Amino acid sequence: MKATVIFLLLAQVSWAGPFQQRSIFDFYDLMQADEASGIDPENPTAGDPDLEPLGPVCPFRCQCHLRVVQCSDLDLDKVPTDLPPDTTLLDLQNNQITEIKDGDFKNLKDLHTLILVNNKISKISPGAFTPLVKLERLYLSKNQLKELPENMPKTLQELRAHENEITKVGKSVFNGLNQMIVIELGTNPLKSSGIDKGAFQGMKKLSYIRIADTNINAIPQGLPPSLTELHLDSNKITKVDAASLKGLNNLAKLGLSFNRISAVENGSLANIPHLRELHLNNNELLKVPGGLGDHKYIQVVYLHNNNITAVGRNDFCPRGFNTKKASYTGVSLFSNPVKYWEILPATFRCVYVRSAIQLGNYK
Repeated sequence: MKATVIFLLLAQVSWAGPFQQRSIFDFYDLMQADEASGIDPENPTAGDPDLEPLGPVCPFRCQCHLRVVQCSDLDLDKVPTDLPPDTTLLDLQNNQITEIKDGDFKNLKDLHTLILVNNKISKISPGAFTPLVKLERLYLSKNQLKELPENMPKTLQELRAHENEITKVGKSVFNGLNQMIVIELGTNPLKSSGIDKGAFQGMKKLSYIRIADTNINAIPQGLPPSLTELHLDSNKITKVDAASLKGLNNLAKLGLSFNRISAVENGSLANIPHLRELHLNNNELLKVPGGLGDHKYIQVVYLHNNNITAVGRNDFCPRGFNTKKASYTGVSLFSNPVKYWEILPATFRCVYVRSAIQLGNYK
């Protein structure tokens, strides 16, 4: 008897394959048939105890596989209800969601990644993320947020919120987020006055910050010493001073391209001794930043499209021998009014590949 029941179950499974959509009307035809039979298309087993599901049901029109729930590009105006509680990745990008409410993510205690990119979200309730006790990655880019949500999970490691309408970053937003590694806030109408001093301080693991394409006119103060990459391209920064880079001993890459920088204060680069890449192209520099010759590890320096008129013999290389730990792999000086034929050959004595130097082509 038991063998017969198993055989019948296997026989049912064999023909019950996944629905394959052949035209845009297939879902419509199925829904029409369900309405005629009195079946709720969002919960087809409701009311029939013999057909109650044995486990979590995938939200209508979404795709669920191996604890990944994909509900993108469905023109949704709210978060689907009854999400499987074992979900680890929830993809809701490219929809029409306007608000994230308390209870939208209830029971999702195992969620690691939440993708809300390219919606119309302008409001997030204070307790919306409270149930997400294991959340590590939160993607809020391309929405209409005017401020970052507070009460984000303490487990958060990556936050991306570029292309919103954010004007303020307060200290309370990142308070207690000690696991954070990556923060992306580019393309927001941020001003320097809108970033609290020390807003990022205290995050001991923070490695990467990008605040590009905004209205800030100075490097944010009080950045954590754990930073290895700082990207502040396409802003309105006018100068680099020693105080703004103080304590950034681990910084390896500094991006300041497409700003309005006319000077790098003497001693500023000494505060970032492990720097490997410096991007200062498309600014208003009048000379090569001081201190490059004392750097042991720097390999890439972009200075093209500035107003540099002369290059000194010791601007790039140390005076002594065997003090530089890494040779240059890229130095760009083209599109500057410098007479490159007047640059002494010894100026690039710590560059071992000729192709690493780019000169000329001014206007």
